[in-house]
Amino acid sequence: MARSTGSIVKQSRKLGIALSQKANKFMERRPYGPGQHGKGKRQKTSEYGLQLKEKQKMKYIYGVLERQFRTYFEKASHMKGKTGDNLVKLLEQRFDNVVYRLGLAPTRRASRQLVNHGHFLVNNEKVNIPSFQLRAGDIITVREKSRQLDIIHNAMKRVKDASMYGWVSLDKAGMAGTFLRVPEREEIPLLANEQLVVELYSK
Repeated sequence: MARSTGSIVKQSRKLGIALSQKANKFMERRPYGPGQHGKGKRQKTSEYGLQLKEKQKMKYIYGVLERQFRTYFEKASHMKGKTGDNLVKLLEQRFDNVVYRLGLAPTRRASRQLVNHGHFLVNNEKVNIPSFQLRAGDIITVREKSRQLDIIHNAMKRVKDASMYGWVSLDKAGMAGTFLRVPEREEIPLLANEQLVVELYSK
């Protein structure tokens, strides 16, 4: 399955947001762009450049490539409501993202890998497709043979509030979670401006 294989640290410094804990540590020490000109005075970014940067942010945050991201946008544009809001909601409904939001994986990248390897069930059925779209009421459980994985246990230990996100619910004892509903845009923490992405694709 296609995925981004570039340096997450370089991408984080380029986009100006930490895409992982490792990247966050690097950016604290080097709060400027990568490369020999990273410290230099940057030229003023054009409107197109700003729009492109926001699109890149969203793609890397959710771990999707260009063709798949474009497909999400096309689907969002045909839904009722604001296209930008719909785009973010569709990305939030991805299986790998919900596993991450529940706290069953430390990062979205780790979540994607765990899903690919078939460590989770959706409504008691094996699903190993990270982009699988969840619906309200879907129940995610850790497979019996995967319940001893340290990466999942360590991730759950870091979850202090099982109801941190109002649209998911985690049962630590049962190693399961429920996708309660599709969240509203204002509930979703996202360090990107989806409206600029809409403007970019609308040209």
